[in-house]
Order: sequence, then structure tokens, then C-alpha cells
Amino acid sequence: MAVISVELFKKLETVEPSLRSVLLAILEEIEKQQKERVTKDEFRELKEIVKELSQCVNKLAEAQKRTEEELKKLISEHKKTREQLGGLSHTVGYVLEDRAYTALPHLLRKDFGVEVEEIKRDFIEVSPNRYEELNIIGKGKKKSTTIWILGECKTQLKKRDIDSFLKKFSRVEHLFPGEKLFVMVTYQTSPQIRRYIQQKGIKLYFSYQLQNAILSLL
Repeated sequence: MAVISVELFKKLETVEPSLRSVLLAILEEIEKQQKERVTKDEFRELKEIVKELSQCVNKLAEAQKRTEEELKKLISEHKKTREQLGGLSHTVGYVLEDRAYTALPHLLRKDFGVEVEEIKRDFIEVSPNRYEELNIIGKGKKKSTTIWILGECKTQLKKRDIDSFLKKFSRVEHLFPGEKLFVMVTYQTSPQIRRYIQQKGIKLYFSYQLQNAILSLL
């Protein structure tokens, strides 16, 4: 039944019953049509909302795709940068080693009276097909005594480098019978590391000492 105002209801009361029923039917149809219109309007609004949401989801998906592509590019560039830095680090390390091979014979003669016969980097076979790499492997003599010269070159010497070297040496020690002289070469390190390396009985040389020794030989 349609919602009828009091005034309209009073007027309907004055109409003949047969006509009143027709008028009431018309009012019901009007109310029905109004409800259907409201429902259709709401449905259209809902469709618009769904459409907008769909567009937002598509935009978000595209943005996520672009973000993933950018992230892949960044990862790739970061990998290349790390490889380049790794290559540069190796280059700097090799430069330090090459200077050490030239300067150490002079420094070890001056500081320890050791005449170096050979010095190089090499792999040591500790067991069948198992090798350990040492940056510095040398052999010399002090008077008539054979001296093994063993060590490492590190661009920035840290405590773990010293511990790693000593652990590595413990695995190859049996291959170097007799007296040994341990040396480490670096560009820089902290005062704490200097004290630590001294406690371990390792001679520390800095890059500038190598350079001075090389210049003195010219």
C-alpha cells in the first residue's frame, strides 16, 4: 500500500468505493515505480563504483609492475656495482702484493738480517686436490739458517684477517719445517690491531714503508 498523506486520505474517503480502489491501485503502481527507479539508480551507482575500483586496481597493478621492473633494474645495477667494486678491490690488493714482493726483501734484510731468496703468492696443497692460498710465501737465509717467510696482504687489516691467517697457517704448518717469519702488509689499520698483531708475533708493514723501500732501491 502506498504511503498516503492525511489530506489525500480524507479526499479518497469522499470518492466512490469503485473509483477509490482504482486510485489506490494507481498510487501503489506509482510507489512501485519509484522503488524500481531508486533500485536502478543505486545499481547504476554501484556499477560506477565497481568501474572506478576496477580502474584503481588496474592502475595499482601497473604501478606494481613498474615498481618490480625498477627494482629488478636496481638489483641488476647493484650487482654490477658490487662486481666493479670487487674487481677494483682485487686490483688494489694485487697492487699492494706486487709492491710487497719488491720491497720485502729490502725490509727483511734491514729489520731481521734475512736474505730473501724468493717471494711470491701461491697455492699450497694441504691434502690431495685441496689447496690453501697464501699471499706471501718466501724463503730466505739468516746466516746459515733457512727462514720461511709467510704472510698476507690486506688493504684494510682487521682482527678477523689476522685470526684467519693464523688458522690457515695451522693447516699448512707441517709443510714449512724450521724457522718462520710472519709478516702482514696493509694500507691502514687501527692502533688496537697494531697491538694485537704484535702480540701474535707478526711483523706489520704499511704501504708507505713499501713505497719508501722501493724508492730507496732506485
